[in-house]
This record gives sequence, structure tokens and C-alpha cells, in this order.
Amino acid sequence: MSDKMVLIPGPSHPITVEHSPSRVVVKFGGVVVADTTEAVILKQPSSPERFVIPRKDVKMELLERSEKTSYCPYKGDVSYFNLKSGDASSANAAFSFETPHAAVAELKERIGFYTEKVESIVEEKVG
Repeated sequence: MSDKMVLIPGPSHPITVEHSPSRVVVKFGGVVVADTTEAVILKQPSSPERFVIPRKDVKMELLERSEKTSYCPYKGDVSYFNLKSGDASSANAAFSFETPHAAVAELKERIGFYTEKVESIVEEKVG
């Protein structure tokens, strides 16, 4: 049994996970790391919006699990990944909620990237 506090997003701390209508392409070190039309957008107070991409659309071989972990009472345990492409590397450039709380269950099996730790995240309107 876990003794970690679990909080539900609400008016005082809203968190939303919305499906993105766009194609999202993440590049690092001149390489496309992720390319999807199935991203969700994680929106929460005091943080920039983040695209969170299905693992099937991420080149997971470019990610290496970091020793860093954290916990969010609203979302759950967070794992971090270092990104490596050729000679380029970026520590803790990606994150994953591998067992997210029910309120954000759509984050399961997805990887988010920190905009400031990758070369680019481009959103292209589809249709």
C-alpha cells in the first residue's frame, strides 16, 4: 500500500489532457525523435503546455532512462529519460507517467518532451 498523497485536479488546481488535432514532430540532434498525429496536450497551472506522444510514435532507442524520478500528487510517479542522438545529448529531456492516476489516465504509455531540452517541437495542422 502506498502512503503517497493522491489529489484530484479541480478548480484550485486544474489539469487537463486534450487530444491534439495536429501532427507533432520532435527533433533532436538533427534527427526526428517522434512523429505523431495522436498526441495529447497536458495543461496545468504554472507549467507550459506539453505534448505527450504515444510510445509507438517515439524512437525509444534514442531514450535512456535517467536516475531522476519524482512524484506529482495529481498525476503520479514520473520517470525521466536522457536523449542521445549521435554526439548530442540532453539530460532529462523527456518524461513519462507510467502508472498515472485515474484523472490523467490518458498519459499512460506516452512520452512528453521538454521544449527547452530538444531541438524543436513542431505542430502542424492536419486537414
